[in-house]
Amino acid sequence: MPPTALFLVGIALVLLGAEFVLRGASRLAALLGVSPMLVGLTIVSVGTSTPELAVGITAAAEGRGTLAVGNIAGANILNLLFILGLSALIRPLPVRLRSIRLDVPVMIASAIGLIAISWDGMLGRFDGSLLLAAALAYTVALVVQSRRETAATKREFAREFGVAAAAMRPGPSAALRNLALLAAGIAIVVWGADLLVAGAADIARALGVSDAIIGLTIVSIGTTAPELATTVVATLKNDRDVAIGNLIGSSVYNILAILGAVCVAAPAGVEVGRDILLVDLPLAAAAVLACVSTFVTDRKISRREGALLIGLYLVYLGWLVLVRA
Repeated sequence: MPPTALFLVGIALVLLGAEFVLRGASRLAALLGVSPMLVGLTIVSVGTSTPELAVGITAAAEGRGTLAVGNIAGANILNLLFILGLSALIRPLPVRLRSIRLDVPVMIASAIGLIAISWDGMLGRFDGSLLLAAALAYTVALVVQSRRETAATKREFAREFGVAAAAMRPGPSAALRNLALLAAGIAIVVWGADLLVAGAADIARALGVSDAIIGLTIVSIGTTAPELATTVVATLKNDRDVAIGNLIGSSVYNILAILGAVCVAAPAGVEVGRDILLVDLPLAAAAVLACVSTFVTDRKISRREGALLIGLYLVYLGWLVLVRA
């Protein structure tokens, strides 16, 4: 199969698998009585990050660690600049106080912490274990925080994630069906990621472009499509907490859980290219700070600020293509 076709088939399979993961995970969580807030910030955000996990593990196993780290950096920059900006451009996004107090500080610490542990140019299993431990601590904090939710907040998240589950009869058969859907989604994502990485690597070699640039552009854009779809749909439905929660949660878990798992799964460690360490990871941290400045001003991301975020991403993308490629 030609590299371009291989890449496109891989993206299609990744997106199909991610949709299965999202449906299976959210319905299973609702059937088991998991907090809707917890579903929005953990299961959905991790579900939309499944393509990054599959691509990262596949790339690391093939000795393309730079592509794996570049994909994470590129995905977070895309999430926080382009997708968040597009969502605000469609409809201004209010930011809840809970996000400012917990999720945003964790997002900042994750971005800066990744630069610190990557400074020697390698991410090993110990680094991955630290990231996974931080992901666990963050999840526990979310569980504790979810117990303090108001009834109105629970109803808002239930509208997004609980409708399909509410129509089903709770029981072992329903749980098993959604568990099977979740498992099938993960398998499809892994298969699609293998094709995607293979196609991207062939395209990179044919164009003389480095794995880092491929990871930062076409792979990251392809693997963040689930976040884009989830965020736009949530915004159009006026479930704006879901839109912001999905992007913040995905950006945190991309670093802590996804990259942490990739590092633990890579026996020889994950190489961090010098350009990614000195340019792209700091830019990902800067994207976080740019979002924070909009969060803390009036606790709302306006259409003008959304357009500014999109403009910043397009400038970054143009610089990647015209200068670094």
